[in-house]
Amino acid sequence: KTPPRVVLTGLSGAGKQLAAICFEDMGWRVVENVPPRLLGALFAEETGPVCVVSDIRSGRIDDLLPALAEIPTPPWIVFLDASDEALVRRFKETRRPHPLFWETGGILPAIAAERVKMSDVKARADLVLDTSSLSSGELRAQLALRFATDVTPDSSLTVTVASFGFKHGTPLDADLLFDVRFLSNPYYVDALRTKDGRTPEVEAFVMADVRTEPFLQKLGDLVGFTLPHYVAEGKAYLTIGIGCTGGKHRSVALAEKLGASLREQGYRVLVQHRDVERR
Repeated sequence: KTPPRVVLTGLSGAGKQLAAICFEDMGWRVVENVPPRLLGALFAEETGPVCVVSDIRSGRIDDLLPALAEIPTPPWIVFLDASDEALVRRFKETRRPHPLFWETGGILPAIAAERVKMSDVKARADLVLDTSSLSSGELRAQLALRFATDVTPDSSLTVTVASFGFKHGTPLDADLLFDVRFLSNPYYVDALRTKDGRTPEVEAFVMADVRTEPFLQKLGDLVGFTLPHYVAEGKAYLTIGIGCTGGKHRSVALAEKLGASLREQGYRVLVQHRDVERR
């Protein structure tokens, strides 16, 4: 069962900010820089999954374990760690000072001092993740494996399926583009010209083309293969563009079909028709 409450802590530079974003993407409420003495009241007010980030920036870190001990149902403690080499590299890349830099007089002494201050918390942690060699996608996958509150595959990804007309230009924000102008065009049927791909008549016409079903099958296979990998890499939004000539008939019908299929697979999907109202 997914623990509904988590205290996210660990060493500075070990990836807590990224981890907090991951929890937000999974539907958790995230509260940062909470003093340990306020944890009990905060958890008592929350009814849904909540992740609290508490570390040496939050005040007296020595008070964290005593404060957690007073909570009737103690939250999970997730501790992010990393090697000295990885931490030094990250601080140099970001050019942000370690919180204990001025107190200790250097980056390595600051890391060493923080390890001492956080040693008891690390020993008590329910989960310790060493992020030294983890990519952002790998860290996200590790957290999703244990804390995703949604069992569907889209826990951190919103897919937009957008129809458009090539004559009006391709969408600038599309990650994947598919051209369906090879299919029979309802525009040349007088009874269908003023209708769009959302109507049963146009949908039936597009689906009657013997090439449509095989195309949808192959498109579904390709998209179905790639989406879990986008999720694993931490992509939050993906736009799939489907284009025909004017963006009113074929692309609209197929965007609706693909969107419905992805929803059935559990993905969070938005279907948009950019050019359907154009004359």
